[in-house]
Amino acid sequence: MKMEITVAEVTDIINGICEEQQNLFAMIRENIQETGQYLSILMDKELSHFLGRDRYVRCQEDTNHRNGSYHRKFTLKGIGKVDLKVPRDRNGLFSTQVIPRSKQYEDVLREDLSVMFLAGVSTRTLSMMSERLIGRKLSAGEISNVSKELTAAVEAWRERDLSKESIK
Repeated sequence: MKMEITVAEVTDIINGICEEQQNLFAMIRENIQETGQYLSILMDKELSHFLGRDRYVRCQEDTNHRNGSYHRKFTLKGIGKVDLKVPRDRNGLFSTQVIPRSKQYEDVLREDLSVMFLAGVSTRTLSMMSERLIGRKLSAGEISNVSKELTAAVEAWRERDLSKESIK
């Protein structure tokens, strides 16, 4: 199948994009938000593998079945907050490996926040900036907790024993 397009049609498309630039960015953000649907489907397939059968397939000897799902929000760097449907099994044995349990955002965001904190940005300022940057407001206490791990590593490095180091 060959598709032909004229120069005039391309010009019209480009002019339309220039006139409706904000709508274009909104459409792009909306498509990126579908990432939550993709992750939900991936977790559903993971549950199918865990149970050893697809949806609506019954097995006589196994008593564990699908038991609906629960809604969860997760924040991804470069995308923002996505809505997820995390599937569950009746016996409560399934734990997804796709999204870390009890975490609200990916580790890359935690690292970025810690670096900004170490660079001198206050926890309150980071809290105010977080909603604008990642689409989710983080409390100053949450940012403080995130940065504790990195702060401890920096302090351990600062206080390391240098007596065994060679002097050049």
